[in-house]
Amino acid sequence: MVKQLSILIIDDDSKLRDLLTQYLDGYGFKILTLPSGEKTVETVKRESPSLVILDIMMPGKDGLEVLRELRPHSNVPVIMLTAKGEDTDRIVGLELGADDYIPKPFNPRELLARIKAVLRRARDSERNGETKNNSGVIKVAGLTLSVAHQRLEIGDEQLELSSTEFKLLHALMSNHGTPLTRDDLMTLVWGKDFNAFDRSIDVHISKLRALFKPYPEHESRIRTIWGTGYMFVGEE
Repeated sequence: MVKQLSILIIDDDSKLRDLLTQYLDGYGFKILTLPSGEKTVETVKRESPSLVILDIMMPGKDGLEVLRELRPHSNVPVIMLTAKGEDTDRIVGLELGADDYIPKPFNPRELLARIKAVLRRARDSERNGETKNNSGVIKVAGLTLSVAHQRLEIGDEQLELSSTEFKLLHALMSNHGTPLTRDDLMTLVWGKDFNAFDRSIDVHISKLRALFKPYPEHESRIRTIWGTGYMFVGEE
């Protein structure tokens, strides 16, 4: 029996929750809703939704704070609902591990298309992960990327990675010594149908570099190749 895909909608706007519930239910999704972000982590742990739709602008605990609390516990795909033109919110959301965003107001058909794209990327990532788990780890320049546990090992230390951080670092370390364009990385990490703005890769690269900063011997592993993109540098 095929498991029904479920979506958790977190938004303080009751009319929008009702509208999306009715619309997405018509496409076979099981819909869960929360009027605020207060019980997000426990709901995700209990219900294991296939995807979360999370509004940023909520009274009390906003969507960015909710996402920050959620990521250590779950890599469930998250689509953020942002205010139109708020680039800062989009950047921070991507930094925190959001998988996509859509500005309000939006056409429900566009949201449905983005949901399908994000779920398709998640399925593809899981399939690729099952294949790559056969090798277990990627080792480059004294660094170990654990595929099974989605973490980076530097000496005796273990750094937990978000889903996006892991996929981006996996792409870079798997192709160490080879320059990758931003388009290459977008395709390897999110798939060809990803619609985020151009700065998203740069944002995530900056976050990865911050992880390496406390380790001087590894601080310059991710090199900018001007006019091209980025390259992971092994032993020199």
